[in-house]
Amino acid sequence: MANLTPASNNTVTAANAGTFIPELWSDEIIAAYKQNLVLANLVNTMPMTGKKGDTLHIPKPTRGSANAKTAADTVTIQQTANTEVQVVINNHYEYSRLIEDIAEVQALDSLRRFYTDDAGYALAKQVDDDLFAELLNVSNDGQTADGTDTTKSHYQINGASDVLIDYNDSTALEAFSDAAFRNMIQRLDDADVPMDGRCLIIPPVIRNTIMGIERYVSSDFVNGRGVNNGQIGQLYGVDVYVTSNAPTVTGSNTSGRVATIMHKDAFVLAEQMAVRSQTQYKQEFLANLFTADTLYGTKVLREENVLSVVV
Repeated sequence: MANLTPASNNTVTAANAGTFIPELWSDEIIAAYKQNLVLANLVNTMPMTGKKGDTLHIPKPTRGSANAKTAADTVTIQQTANTEVQVVINNHYEYSRLIEDIAEVQALDSLRRFYTDDAGYALAKQVDDDLFAELLNVSNDGQTADGTDTTKSHYQINGASDVLIDYNDSTALEAFSDAAFRNMIQRLDDADVPMDGRCLIIPPVIRNTIMGIERYVSSDFVNGRGVNNGQIGQLYGVDVYVTSNAPTVTGSNTSGRVATIMHKDAFVLAEQMAVRSQTQYKQEFLANLFTADTLYGTKVLREENVLSVVV
């Protein structure tokens, strides 16, 4: 009778099949992470994977100008006044679960899918939150949430004329309108912000408003194209995105949600370590420790390329 006892080196066991598990989890987490990013997909991303150091130095050259050439005279040499933006890589976030053997044996594959989806969502939300935090620190001639600091970029809508005015905590907030949106576009136009690469990022409450504006739900707005994460259409050449992560400005008298119009070069996301997943068996718990993490930094790159309005 043949010996049916398999050799140890050609049997698929939990030990030698375990190398496939992290790859499967990683693929699913990365997919969920990318699917849930909104703002991070709309900014200038600089990968730093494999690079050492904790600070990224980004040159910020100033725009030059064209000069008339005078016959028989030399060209005009423009002065170089370049600055730099330093992005500190100090955001390290993780998502961990301890999965006991009994759960892993008895649970359906849907349990793994829940954890990978949840990990991807949690990390993506954190990255977007950090970028929105940079948004609230943009410096120009607007005002902060308490209406006192004139170095920040919060504006609100004047209900009588739909023009943009400095945010004032004692003044009632107005609803988003088409005329106000056109004024937001003009602000970027006046600041000589490139038209290509602009986007409008709104909270769900503003989406509710614009769905009641006829031209916003026309075929010109939706246009039948494939969309990116959170994108709901395009108007006046500006892609429109909706996200529940849009920040809330809270003052002592009034508070509201922030709508943001920006160019992709307004912010930078420096990713030193992309989302990864690791598993380790913890014998003392008879369980697998599953962890997903990422390491990155965020920074305002060009303040003139972004405008936020509290509504």
